Amino acid sequence: MEIQQLAELFWGSVENQASYTWKSILGQVPWYQNYFYGLILISLLVWAAEILFPWRKEQKVLRKDFFLDGFYMFFNFFLFSIAISGFYKLLGYFFSEMGIRSTSLALLPLKEWPPVVQLLVFFVLLDFVQWLTHVLLHRIEFLWRFHQVHHSVKEMGFAAHLRYHWMENVLYKPLKTLGVMLLGGFEPEQAYIVHFAAITIGHLNHANIKLDWGPLRYVLNNPVMHLYHHAYELPKGRFGVNFGISLSLWDYLFGTHHIPETSGKVALGFPGDHQMPTGFWGQLRHGFRRKKT
Repeated sequence: MEIQQLAELFWGSVENQASYTWKSILGQVPWYQNYFYGLILISLLVWAAEILFPWRKEQKVLRKDFFLDGFYMFFNFFLFSIAISGFYKLLGYFFSEMGIRSTSLALLPLKEWPPVVQLLVFFVLLDFVQWLTHVLLHRIEFLWRFHQVHHSVKEMGFAAHLRYHWMENVLYKPLKTLGVMLLGGFEPEQAYIVHFAAITIGHLNHANIKLDWGPLRYVLNNPVMHLYHHAYELPKGRFGVNFGISLSLWDYLFGTHHIPETSGKVALGFPGDHQMPTGFWGQLRHGFRRKKT
């Protein structure tokens, strides 16, 4: 394929993603698949729960970096997704040219199973892939420098869920695609249910609400558990704890869980977080150069 054709493939993908996003804003996408207004609705509901039932009552409704995190939500979920879509399209093309197809790694015949089972397996497998990616973001020093943007949150609230460096989009997307490939390249028709559920759980995990799901806390991630993931001080010898995205199950299975108490009075951040730029543009560039010690 010539350079001009590759460019057309790239920009065609960007235009399609931008068009879909614009149609979502105009309400021309079915409500149950409209991520733009779905994100807004979930955010407002969880924020209302924070206001009505605050865990840390001394924390302001408009907490520290509230508007910065609000911008991150729309930047990472929509603006950057548009910008990066062309690169993923080209990546898919080059893989295809090398003979790597979406069915190349198929382990499970997902499309042959009942819809409810499809959704459950899709949810669990993708969550495990994201849990493993999250562990690597803490374990590998180069990746941790990007992930520090997310851990620079000093007061937890729902919008902190989507404060993360744009490089995490670059890292997570291919690995999530790998998860889909393990399912034979098949994504359930009702996959939007899984995606909306993940957004809701993620918002709740970062919210100023004391919620631990009772006995289900051993399966579902929750604000009490996730608060300690953001703790400034970690248990000795640990590079991180409570890596769960939607499910806490993996942390209990692999021994990475840690909940010493449930008061919510926990200092957040990481050693050296005072060097983190406070503005969006500075954080956008963070991670590409090692800080001098």
